[in-house]
Amino acid sequence: MSAEPRRLLAPRSPRPPRLTGSPAARATGTSRSARWLVRVYAVATPVALLLTLFVRRQPGPVLLEEVFGLLNVPVTSTFVSVVVLALITRALMSRKRIGLWLVAAFQLFGLYLGVVEQLPGRPFPFAEVWRTRGDFGRALDLAATVLAVLALVWLWHLRPQFTARVRRGSWWLAGAALLAGSAVTVGVAWLLLGTVDLPRSQTRALVGTVITALGGHTRHTVGLVPSWVVDVVAVCAGLTVVGAVALFLASARPANRWSPDREVSLRGLVARFGARDSLAYFATRRDRASVFSPDGRAAVTYRVVAGVSLASGDPVGDPAAWRPAIEAWRAEAREFGWIPAVLGASEEGARAFAADGMRVLLLGDEAVVETARFDLRRPEMAALRQAVRRVGRAGVTVQLRRQRDLDANTVSRLAHRAAEWRGGENERGFSMALGRPADPADGDVLHVTAHDVDGTVVGILSFVPWGRRGASLDVMRHSPDAPNGVTEAMICELLRRGDEVGVDRVSLNFCMFRRAFAEADRLGARPSTRVGASLLGVLDRAWQLERLYRFTERFEPQWAPRFLCTDDTVSLPQVAVAAGAAEGFLPWPSRADRTTRSLDPEHIAVLAELHAGEEPDLQQLGPSRTSAFRDRARTVEAMRSAGRDPYPLGGGDPATPVPGRPADELTVVGRVHRVRDHGSVLFVDLLDTPVTPDRDDGGRQVLAEAGVLGHAEVRDLARVVAPGDLVRFTGRRGLSRTGTPSLLVERWRMEAKCLHPLPFDADDDSPALVRARSTDLIVHAAALGQLRRRSAVIHVVRDELAAAGFVEVETPMLQPVHGGASARPFRTRSNAYGVDLSLRIAPELYLKRLLVAGMGPVFELGRNFRNEGVDATHNPEFTSLEVYQPHADYDVMRRLTERLVRRAAEAVHGAQVLPVPAPGQERRGTDGVPLVDVSGEWPVVRVLDAVSRAVGTEVSLATPLAVLRGIAATHGVEVPAAGGPGAVIEELYADLVERTTGAPTFYTDFPAETSPLARPHRTEPGLAERWDLVVAGMEVATAYSELTDPLEQRRRLTLQSLLAAAGDPEAMEVDEAFLLALETGMPPSGGLGIGVDRLVMMLTNSPIRSVLTFPFVKPLPEAAARRPRPRATAPVTPAGRTSARRDTAVETSATTPTTTTTTTTTTTTNRLAGAR
Repeated sequence: MSAEPRRLLAPRSPRPPRLTGSPAARATGTSRSARWLVRVYAVATPVALLLTLFVRRQPGPVLLEEVFGLLNVPVTSTFVSVVVLALITRALMSRKRIGLWLVAAFQLFGLYLGVVEQLPGRPFPFAEVWRTRGDFGRALDLAATVLAVLALVWLWHLRPQFTARVRRGSWWLAGAALLAGSAVTVGVAWLLLGTVDLPRSQTRALVGTVITALGGHTRHTVGLVPSWVVDVVAVCAGLTVVGAVALFLASARPANRWSPDREVSLRGLVARFGARDSLAYFATRRDRASVFSPDGRAAVTYRVVAGVSLASGDPVGDPAAWRPAIEAWRAEAREFGWIPAVLGASEEGARAFAADGMRVLLLGDEAVVETARFDLRRPEMAALRQAVRRVGRAGVTVQLRRQRDLDANTVSRLAHRAAEWRGGENERGFSMALGRPADPADGDVLHVTAHDVDGTVVGILSFVPWGRRGASLDVMRHSPDAPNGVTEAMICELLRRGDEVGVDRVSLNFCMFRRAFAEADRLGARPSTRVGASLLGVLDRAWQLERLYRFTERFEPQWAPRFLCTDDTVSLPQVAVAAGAAEGFLPWPSRADRTTRSLDPEHIAVLAELHAGEEPDLQQLGPSRTSAFRDRARTVEAMRSAGRDPYPLGGGDPATPVPGRPADELTVVGRVHRVRDHGSVLFVDLLDTPVTPDRDDGGRQVLAEAGVLGHAEVRDLARVVAPGDLVRFTGRRGLSRTGTPSLLVERWRMEAKCLHPLPFDADDDSPALVRARSTDLIVHAAALGQLRRRSAVIHVVRDELAAAGFVEVETPMLQPVHGGASARPFRTRSNAYGVDLSLRIAPELYLKRLLVAGMGPVFELGRNFRNEGVDATHNPEFTSLEVYQPHADYDVMRRLTERLVRRAAEAVHGAQVLPVPAPGQERRGTDGVPLVDVSGEWPVVRVLDAVSRAVGTEVSLATPLAVLRGIAATHGVEVPAAGGPGAVIEELYADLVERTTGAPTFYTDFPAETSPLARPHRTEPGLAERWDLVVAGMEVATAYSELTDPLEQRRRLTLQSLLAAAGDPEAMEVDEAFLLALETGMPPSGGLGIGVDRLVMMLTNSPIRSVLTFPFVKPLPEAAARRPRPRATAPVTPAGRTSARRDTAVETSATTPTTTTTTTTTTTTNRLAGAR
């Protein structure tokens, strides 16, 4: 294979064709004034048609003729008027200059007639033909004259919008057709006048008949010449005009038609960017022309049908280059007089076309099935299972093979069978069909074939590639003698065995008007919706609209919308005709002969080389780089060239003495903060890495001298080392000339080259640091100290519980039933088991099942997930401690909590003290915040007593609900609309008590209404044995005397499930496994939940972001757009949805410094993140 073809083809960066014509011809935008001109003539055409069909000819014009006559638009009740207006409308929609000249000609003619009307003589004997009658008519003529002058000026300014050229030499052809047709028309009129006993020698009668046929009204013809004579002459005149104008308006043929080089270039773009659109591979059809963006990184492929430049799918190539490609395509359409339209654009592509000024209409939906989510065992798949079993019992087997793995004869036989089973019908498909079976260039096409017991093929499915891991349906045929369900069996087999052929998503069918059928099936659908679906069902016999939707819906696909894009709604009828003709629904002559077009062996070899070396463009997938990054990357390459490894293997712990080395030799590894170059002496300041750890001054300076290292080594160090680098230095302790403690370097090596300059002087809330947590921890050493304090707290809590005899356990993160708390879960799906799961919101129910099993005192430190609001104290993902002790109650758990919090305080502060900021004071550390001694007993206050003190009046469960709501309104507290007295009291507590609490306080005995998992109070009905620990305005822990009565527990969970069925996303579900364990018998127990994140926040008086190792930050849109698309799975999504979209996770977080979301959470048990 020579290199010359590769140079010419350049599949990765094709050279786009150069468009000719004036700059105006390359303009893509259309003027609003030009669109109004098109709309006027588009309305006039059907008006003239209605007048011709339903209005009898009379001496004077009707009202509609007068109205359009005022605008000098030739609307008359004659066939010629309809033809002329239709042709002018067509020319205007194509932006042909001749259409503008014809409009101007009628304006001039109207101006001439208006002037003649005002003259005393009759310079033109037939001027009366277009004159209106009476004083009102004369006034209209005068107004039309004025409007004609204004219109001519307006049309002159519209010239730049009408630049489409016509075929060279069309003037002569049109003139000849016009002369010949006019002669025939006059001859027919002359002959017909003789047949009705009118003298053929009367020139006035002959000319009057012709003029009347053209739309005029004269006294010489009306009443004398029969109307049928005029109609026949009008038809002849109309055909003459049609022929002449059609020859004149014929568009020039483009220079961007198919060629082998263009196809190879398109295939290169499809190979790199085709995964974005399931229709991308169909862009390589050989009946399409193509227009590339100026940089060759994107292209629009199209076919000209009925004067429409019809593209399909999204532009091929880099989305960043779509807009220039669209502009070039629309410019070419304007240049050649075509109407640009797009069939089947995706949502992303439709947005790109709309951004360039095109109108977008929903066309239908594409069915996409992910193999990982398809499970034939599900109950909803019963009909498909029956079809598969029926086909299997008939002895049919299914094979999956790539076309490149089949010999030419086999492929030809498959193509012949597919054509034979078509049954003589026209081949359909343009936007979603390849149309070239058995082509040697399509080796990646996937054939799914069904074979009977004799090995005869009885069904064929062909799929074109969709990126690296997808397949898009092209051909779907089966033998008339095949068993019923063979197509379903082939599709199911592909979805089941997709991994064998590298397929994890399949695009099946496109269903036009799918939403009409789907909406009609819904309960309570509007009558108009059902009528519309019924009307569409009438078309099902010819186009299979509803049958295709019903068939595809059985596979439970994900529906992706597809859109129709046009320049203007006026062009919709012509676009519809072009689309129907291109897709094979309407008969239409085609000059494109795809059967004779193919790639020669040389181009096929280039394709093979392209696919063999096909690798993702990592530079394009990565983010844009700064000049500083590029400079440091070049330094990395220079180091490697010089034999220095910028990222070497580990060299051992620098703190570990090395046998055989001098005792005063020291090795340090530190991150460079600053470099000072003085020629033969180089100073390097390290970041928080003392080079003299045995001294109090803790110097961090490294000194490299040419006299020790050598001049070349010092110069290398100066060129290579930069702030942020991680470097290992070995040397001896010493002093600089100024007496600064330093490490006198004898050897050095790079441990890790830093490619980004570190923002050492950035603020704590700098966006650059928020989105780069590792960098944040480097430049702010105090943040690392915070994480170490968190680790110390977790360590002492675990040790304290273990010393008290508690056993640490682990319970599932993925749970089939969400329970243990009233909170909105994150939902996902297990592909292996085919069931919906939730990320756990609390481990409570599993831990109680261990108590039933006799595990004894247990605890779990782990992560919980709640898809709720975020603010300064809430995070969707958090760490909690859950503790359960048999034969205990909430008083025992209260004393245990005091011990745990005091031990944690000692681990952080060295004493049993807690920081208690003033109400409203921002959490910014312990500086300036008093540390309160908490070694004594902590206050215990009943919730009803605390609320009563806060509102200034006694509050109890017996207080009428209306009174409680009035109290809440007086204090500005929002309460749930459907809640009872307990819910209102808890809201009052949250707003008026909890937020104003400073020192550690236990608030006890909450309303049972909001505590479905707590035991009823032993002495006070309506209350539950539950307490909350509140410190510094924040709930830190919650504990219960656990409810062990299985009958009462079932009643409460059933009530919760009814709330869930009514639409409450936070209500718990009935967990039968838990209830079964509870019915076995659970010992009386106490349960405790502590939010570890909040505990550390409280101990350090810090915001939640500072105590999380990696707080969530909402990704930047451009970062998400650059991220390579992973293999589709079933990610965690909000409750109620299972989706493959990446943007369905929590949208905001309190950890984003620019966002302060304060979503109110439901006030029930486990109300706050970190509580049980």
